[in-house]
Amino acid sequence: MRRSSPLLALSIALLLAYGCASAKPRTAGSTYQRGVASWYGPGFHGRYTASGERYDMEAMTAAHPTLPFGTLVEVRNLDNGLATTVRINDRGPFKKNRIIDLSRAAARAIGMLGPGTARVELVAVGVQPPGPGAFAVQVGAFREAERARELSARLRGDYPGVEVRSDTVWHRVQVGHFESRGAAETVERELRALGYGAIVVPLGATP
Repeated sequence: MRRSSPLLALSIALLLAYGCASAKPRTAGSTYQRGVASWYGPGFHGRYTASGERYDMEAMTAAHPTLPFGTLVEVRNLDNGLATTVRINDRGPFKKNRIIDLSRAAARAIGMLGPGTARVELVAVGVQPPGPGAFAVQVGAFREAERARELSARLRGDYPGVEVRSDTVWHRVQVGHFESRGAAETVERELRALGYGAIVVPLGATP
C-alpha cells in the first residue's frame, strides 16, 4: 500500500464536502467515495481536457470535479465487481449526482459501456507526479508578475491548463500537461502561428 501524499490527503478531505459521496474519505487504499459513474467518448475525442492534454477515449483516464490531475483512482463497478485504475486528467462530470466521468476504454473495462452509467466506488491509489515524459508549452517568462497574469488570462480563453509558474525571479506562463513531446509540439505550432514565442519544456524545467 502506498503512503498518502499531502496533496492526496488534501484532495480526499475536499471530497467530504462533495454532496454526491456516500462514503467518507479515509486513507489511500480505502473507499472514499461511492456514487454514479458515466463515460464520454467520440464527441470529445481529440479535444483538449482541463489539464491541457488532448482527450484520448482509448486511454485509461477520467474526469473528476476536485481530485488533482495525475491522481490515480481505482474504480470498481458495484453491480458486477469489475475494477480498473484510471488517471485523472480532466474536470467533470457536470451532471447532478455523478461523481466521475470515465474514458471509453475505462468504461469498457468495468462493463458499463452499454448501460452508460454504473454505481461505483472510488478507491485512492496514489498520485502520479510529472515525470521525465511530462511536457508543457512555455509562452512567456516575465520578471513582472502582472504581465504574466495578463498573458495567462488571454490564453485561458482558448487553451485549458494555463498556469503561471514562478520562482524568485521569473514568472513563466505555461500551457498544458502533455505526456509526449509530440503532443506538446502540436500546441507549440498553434501558438507560434498566432505570433507567440512558444517553446516546449519538460515540466519542472526553468528555461
